[in-house]
Amino acid sequence: MKKFLALLMALCMLLAAVPALADVADTVASAADLTHDELVEKALAESGTFVVAGTTSRITTAAEAFAELYGIEINSTNLKDLEIYTKLESESIDMVMIQDGAQLLDAIDAGIVINYVPASVKDTVSEEDQYPLAHQFTNKLFIYNNLGDDVPAIKNVWELTDPSMKERIIFKSPTGEQVNMNFLIMLTSEKWSKKLEEAYKAWKGEDIDLGDYPTAGHKWIAEFLPNCQFGKSDTNIAEEISQETAAGKIGLFVLSKLRSSSVIGENLTPAQYAASAEGYTIEPFAGFMYPIYAMVSANANRPYTAMLFIEYLMTAEGFAPWSKSIGAYSGNSAIPEKEGDLPLSVWKDTLVVEDPEYILDNFEVEDFVRQYLQ
Repeated sequence: MKKFLALLMALCMLLAAVPALADVADTVASAADLTHDELVEKALAESGTFVVAGTTSRITTAAEAFAELYGIEINSTNLKDLEIYTKLESESIDMVMIQDGAQLLDAIDAGIVINYVPASVKDTVSEEDQYPLAHQFTNKLFIYNNLGDDVPAIKNVWELTDPSMKERIIFKSPTGEQVNMNFLIMLTSEKWSKKLEEAYKAWKGEDIDLGDYPTAGHKWIAEFLPNCQFGKSDTNIAEEISQETAAGKIGLFVLSKLRSSSVIGENLTPAQYAASAEGYTIEPFAGFMYPIYAMVSANANRPYTAMLFIEYLMTAEGFAPWSKSIGAYSGNSAIPEKEGDLPLSVWKDTLVVEDPEYILDNFEVEDFVRQYLQ
């Protein structure tokens, strides 16, 4: 987080030195009620290469289809969050798709990126998902290897803190991906700590003894992380846990990774899928979920094109690269989940969803988490 704050300060200085950037914010504000045809007309009147960056690999596919549709020259790249912020500092960029709502709120407040909600989708995107605009939701689930005699088909997350689970859990280190850290921070909130207290009693049959821990969330974190091995990436974790040699193991990783040809899908069971099929609940959560946001860059050379692309991404056609597989859910309620998957409404009820404001106010939990990372 300290690296981000330093970068944010540098970006603020950069933006303060370029008054023309205020024109982009004014342009976006004035375009709030533009129709699709009006937006197309203004976008096609702009010149130069349209530059896009995103944390999701499928942005390139969507960008290429958009460029072909409107005859626009485009440059799209898939980058990590901090790489995108660096790119915003050092290069001209028009539009970004980015995760981690807490950092994003800081970036919006600093004038680095600008929120835009297309008029065409205001009625089909819930109000809570309009600021910042959630293009899609991604879920990371407890997914276990279903082979062997000791299948970790958990029904309560406290099972994962048991000594018998030592080195059987694989998770990408929270120091390597901020959304994973955000998940753990959220567990210390009043809502999730209360749910964890109730889940503990359901598991042990007695009230939780917090000892020196301030909340049940802190206690779960302190007992969960030492049982974990930390994988390089969600794809690697999915590949490893799907092998026959990984019987008895469970991971917390992105559901959509099951689409990978290198993953043996039949050897894996998402805990929430089993719960939904058999009529029980994973107490008190089956994983976590976070949005990927679509934003206009404050230094955009083609702001109208950026807004048109955001509108396109919020349509079924623009969401097509993601809707081909499970584990991707449009912020536009008119676009259904892939057949065979569970709807976004179920995931919002069964997963820990990040609250950017809470995370911003409780970053000190990061120091607590780091004590338990191997």
